[in-house]
Amino acid sequence: MASIESVTLEVADPTAARQFCTTAFGLDTQVRLRASDAPTTGFRGFTLALTVSQPGTVDTLIGAALDAGATSLKPAAKSFWGYGGVVRAPDGTIWKVATSAKKDTGPATRRIDEIVLLLGVADVVASKRFYVDQGLAVAKSFSRVYVEFAAGASPVKLALYRRRALAKDVGVPPEGTGSHGLVIGGDAGPFTDPDGYAWEAASPALAP
Repeated sequence: MASIESVTLEVADPTAARQFCTTAFGLDTQVRLRASDAPTTGFRGFTLALTVSQPGTVDTLIGAALDAGATSLKPAAKSFWGYGGVVRAPDGTIWKVATSAKKDTGPATRRIDEIVLLLGVADVVASKRFYVDQGLAVAKSFSRVYVEFAAGASPVKLALYRRRALAKDVGVPPEGTGSHGLVIGGDAGPFTDPDGYAWEAASPALAP
């Protein structure tokens, strides 16, 4: 079964972006950084979602992200599915922090239970078929709306969502041009998917 081995964000200042990821979310090796000056405007098409256990942890991580320089796109709030908020990092990456729990069951922590890379795509069914052909196994599928792939031992889970729906979910206009600013490493690569997301062969070494 193919899976994600790494997620690399292409940013103008990798050192600053690494500082943000570490300070805001305690992420180190889970997300890699690579210098790039490729032009990009508007919505880059993807979101990194952090799933946690309770609302207090959402607030802790969102607060740390804002203190580290992030901009609030959606303040943390309750919804029918749970509790969560969305921020945009100084490098432009959109992060969502959420939990399905609606009440705290203990002290707030900084523990992240799951990292999900949500790709906004034009046609969920076509992209699902493409990724299955690359060797990824479907874990959940909701018609033309959402697909989640089995993560295996990967630190990051891959999911597909309609681009417009994803943009609405994180509180930004769906339009965007230029680079996605994202490279996915895995044993299925290298290739570029129907929406222009680039995969490369996984490397055990951290990207420079």
